[in-house]
Amino acid sequence: FRFLDNRLFATCSDDTTIALWDLRKLNTKVCTLHGHTSWVKNIEYDTNTRLLVTSGFDGNVIIWDTNRCTEDGCPHKKFFHTRFLMRMRLTPDCSKMLISTSSGYLLILHDLDLNKSLEVGSYPILRARRTTSSSSDVTSSGSSGPRAVGSPCHQNESGPLSEKHMSRSSQREGGSPRNSLEVLTPEVPGERDRGNCITSLQLHPKGWATLLRCSSNTDDQEWTCVYEFQEGAPVRPVSPRRSLRLTHCIEEANVGRGYIKELCFSPDGRMISSPHGFGIRLLGFDAHCSELVDCLPKEASPLKEIRSLYSHNDVVLTTKFSPTHCQIASGCLSGRVSLYQPKF
Repeated sequence: FRFLDNRLFATCSDDTTIALWDLRKLNTKVCTLHGHTSWVKNIEYDTNTRLLVTSGFDGNVIIWDTNRCTEDGCPHKKFFHTRFLMRMRLTPDCSKMLISTSSGYLLILHDLDLNKSLEVGSYPILRARRTTSSSSDVTSSGSSGPRAVGSPCHQNESGPLSEKHMSRSSQREGGSPRNSLEVLTPEVPGERDRGNCITSLQLHPKGWATLLRCSSNTDDQEWTCVYEFQEGAPVRPVSPRRSLRLTHCIEEANVGRGYIKELCFSPDGRMISSPHGFGIRLLGFDAHCSELVDCLPKEASPLKEIRSLYSHNDVVLTTKFSPTHCQIASGCLSGRVSLYQPKF
């Protein structure tokens, strides 16, 4: 869910709808929003324009004008579409949109303008490269279809964008215009020669980094990876931006194959809570839970395990820090939710 102000909030559902609620009257919805054709998995809110942004497994990112809501819904429009969409996030300042896909791509829309709908081929595309020093363009790779809780991974050979549209990057000149699209295949340890599925996507609360949970197409490995944002225009007009750099990673327990595990940053960004088998692990950038900016390595380093918490009898699929208290929640496949108040 997502709060729009101090009383109004929105929830998304696998029944393809979004609902608006008022804290003062929770026995009935303010309105129900219809527009997606598959499970709705993400809600974001741009506080500058008061536009609600949702994404679903239909591959669509839809913009809702909450300024003109009625009991019948809100005016809406399709903003973006890509195949195999898994998760969508806005940076804290709403200047970028990040989209992860089950085909292993991470899409970044720079200098975001939500008032302009995008169609394939109508936006500038920065040349797609790995986030490391690889020099080969990425135009397609082995990929998996949308993977939901309980759904297996399906193989497909198509990337989110065709090679024809990729070539448009060579026409790009100067700095990035509004809604310029960067397509990355983030480096994942052990996945250099195999495709991977980016199942979970979170952003550092201060906008410094992105947090990904990746699994191999064969489901025999899972990784939690942190990528630092590197700002600035490309050195040359046709050179790749490579906005992200892998700084930290850790291999996860290969339990509950085919299920999405949602991980998260702590409110101050110093720790990561990650599903790990039948429990969760609290991870830090170093053993002292330092700020990310204070312990950036020259090469990717392992995340440090601070503590492990186990109380479930089934695979943990999601975990979340309280925004105001020293408390962590976790939920498992059988539906049980546990609350922890860890002491260090």
